[in-house]
Amino acid sequence: MNQNSRVKRIFGSMHFRVLILLLLVGLVPVFLMKNGILQGFEDQTVSMRASMIRNQLSRLSADIIDAGYLSAGGSGETVSGGNSDVVDKELAQIADLYSGRVILVNYRLRIIRDTYLLDEGKTVIAKQLIKCLQGENPDYYNAENDFIEVICPVIEDVTKTVIGAFIVSIPTIDIIVARRNLSRAVLIMEVVLILLITLVSLYASRLLVRPFGKVTAMMNSGGTDFLTDDISMPEYTETELLSEAYNQMRHRLQAQEESRQMFVSNVSHELKTPMTSMKVLSDSLIQQAEIGEVPNELYKEFMLDIGEEIDRENKIITDLLNLVRMDRNSPDIQIEETNINDLIGLILKRLRPIAAKRGIEIALESYKPIIAQVDQTKFTLAISNLVENGIKYNQENGWVHISLNTDNTYFFVKVQDSGIGIPEEDQGQIFERFYRVDKSHSREIGGTGLGLAITRQAVLMHHGAIRVYSREGEGTTFTVRIPLRYSEQDQPQV
Repeated sequence: MNQNSRVKRIFGSMHFRVLILLLLVGLVPVFLMKNGILQGFEDQTVSMRASMIRNQLSRLSADIIDAGYLSAGGSGETVSGGNSDVVDKELAQIADLYSGRVILVNYRLRIIRDTYLLDEGKTVIAKQLIKCLQGENPDYYNAENDFIEVICPVIEDVTKTVIGAFIVSIPTIDIIVARRNLSRAVLIMEVVLILLITLVSLYASRLLVRPFGKVTAMMNSGGTDFLTDDISMPEYTETELLSEAYNQMRHRLQAQEESRQMFVSNVSHELKTPMTSMKVLSDSLIQQAEIGEVPNELYKEFMLDIGEEIDRENKIITDLLNLVRMDRNSPDIQIEETNINDLIGLILKRLRPIAAKRGIEIALESYKPIIAQVDQTKFTLAISNLVENGIKYNQENGWVHISLNTDNTYFFVKVQDSGIGIPEEDQGQIFERFYRVDKSHSREIGGTGLGLAITRQAVLMHHGAIRVYSREGEGTTFTVRIPLRYSEQDQPQV
């Protein structure tokens, strides 16, 4: 096996595909979990930090209102006093606690206090600030520049109006450091999970496909006789169905092998019998010649017997060739529009002289004209065999009646005789090759044991059906049903 074939076989194997599926199912959640954990940690930490700041600023709002930071008639000027020093210290403490900047803005957007002492007295216009003064609580997290901005309103308790706002900007270096530490921990956990999932997937994929390997091994095992041993793999429904299909196939092959061996044995016997007879006759003539002159009568009798055996051999070979042609997977079949009444009339015209020798009457009864699509040669062969059997296995001065009928889909041929009949126990086997009900009588009248097998195969090739009804000593009836229109899609019927 070359390298390309080996690679193709590996990638096309069920084991490989199950392994890939298990790895995808196991590893994709692991990678998603890492991003989810880190992002969730970051979002939750930022949210908690913003919430803490907002709570602290809410508590500070009351002191600011009492200190008059945002009073003085709306002028924006602050009043002096001890309370203002306390507020300044609290603002500075919040700024120092978070290593950030705290700005206090009045409702006119003027900066009253700035812990950085940079922008006091200036006016700030920002979308988020305006939303806050309108009653919202917006937060802003800038992951690229690593800072959080929290805007918290200052609400007057009595009127419940917004008279100012806090703007707090704090760095997130500690959050970034914590995220990196968590990322390293998650990475270690991720590597461990990947290794664990890979090992589990390898084991599970091998375990899942093992029953299929067992089925293959049992099929290829040198210790298993293909035609005698069934296999059983009940692990999965699929392997059980596969085992059942294999066993059914084996049984069919076994039946075909037995049929083939029987057929070969029968063919050998049937072909050998005429040859043996001819050998005995010729040896007898030779011995007679050695003793003295062979009488003309004896010579003629022996030569006639040899001719009959040659004819018999030729008929067996002809019947075998007909069976072989019809047994092929794609047998040649020449379908044409045919007047069935006229065709059967020609068949009976040819067979009436044979029947007349034994005083057997042949009668045809037709109910209506029938035009159907058939292979004339094969159909003629089938009907001829049925009528010939009715003549051969009949009583002296008996009769053979043939009737034709049709409906919208099929036409029917019935062949009845007044012959010896077929025992019930033999009726299921009469269509088998070389099967004879009465071997001695069949040989006497020249039967090959192939006529009904040929008839059945010819009928099946037309997607028809054949049935037999008979009682021993009371005659036999064969009924043939064939579609009026031949179709490749029709299924043959037994």
